[in-house]
Amino acid sequence: MEKEIVIDGKHATMGRLASYAAKQALIGYKVVIVNSEEVVIIGNKKEIINRYHVKFKRGGSSLKGPKIEKNPERLLKRTIRGMLSHKQGRGADAFDRVRCYNTTPKEYQESKKIHAGKEKTGKFITLKQLFEVIN
Repeated sequence: MEKEIVIDGKHATMGRLASYAAKQALIGYKVVIVNSEEVVIIGNKKEIINRYHVKFKRGGSSLKGPKIEKNPERLLKRTIRGMLSHKQGRGADAFDRVRCYNTTPKEYQESKKIHAGKEKTGKFITLKQLFEVIN
């Protein structure tokens, strides 16, 4: 059985969390990220919202355009995918070992979690706030 790492995404910076999760998945751990809604993108709120709004609008037909998910857990998993060589065997296997959840499921409430972030000050937006504005 694979070893499992449970990461609490509350107050974690999205890029740093994604790179850590990708690296652990490549090593061979099963990575579970809970509280994906509370993951933080650092920067000016208006600029972040405008950047993602443009990405969501771009789309085009179903055969073209970037596939941007309109769900915090899916966007986080997509970010992790960008840090893996997901088209090759090793990266695809690592990507299959990653799970993201918006809240904490019952089976992970009692397990020991790695707290990936600390309380932020300054300019930032959580994924939950981002999708409330965009949707």
